[in-house]
Amino acid sequence: MRILLAEDEKELSNALVAILKHNNYSIDAVYDGAEALDYGLSGNYNVIILDIMMPKMNGLEVLKYLREKGMDTPILLLTAKSEIEDRISGLDMGADDYLSKPFAMGELLARIRAMTRRKSEYTPNVLNVSNIKLNKETYELSNDTVSIRLGNKEFQMLEMLMSNPKRMISTEQFMERIWGYDAEAEINVVWVYISYLRKRLVSLDAKVRIKAIRGIGYTLEEDK
Repeated sequence: MRILLAEDEKELSNALVAILKHNNYSIDAVYDGAEALDYGLSGNYNVIILDIMMPKMNGLEVLKYLREKGMDTPILLLTAKSEIEDRISGLDMGADDYLSKPFAMGELLARIRAMTRRKSEYTPNVLNVSNIKLNKETYELSNDTVSIRLGNKEFQMLEMLMSNPKRMISTEQFMERIWGYDAEAEINVVWVYISYLRKRLVSLDAKVRIKAIRGIGYTLEEDK
């Protein structure tokens, strides 16, 4: 799961990034509203966390613009205790939840889980392609008798492939969605994880395979 964090207090941002990564989330951190809007419009995120008080654009302005553009990504606002009117305005503009500073990290994680559960009411928690299933809550890939737990990036890549069977996904799309725009990872890391996933599928006797087309990307196809 990929999260966009927009928080201009860098010390707090660094602490949040560390906690979220420890809990198997992939994070892009930005420090002003203009960057938050640019990243948010990409549609590459499962959750967006917006601090209300940010330079260039405040969190409410970013929220308003994202909703006007039809972005339905769950959005959590970070507010100061005194910002009651801002919290009301944010919820009216389409924010899914808010959290007042200072807050416990455990509460932040619980709010994220709650928002993604609500979002999952509209999308299945278990993806099915041929004889394999991918559980989006437990990260487990299974056939009828055996299941294995995937690592975070393995899961995200296979989720993209199983959500779009027969659709070509480019290496650049994997990099943007999973490793992020500012990641230091080399582009060949995608091939490495594709290799891992192919071995996982073989171990489950899956009736699907990951097909590669040089220079274009990867697709998940059922065996004929």
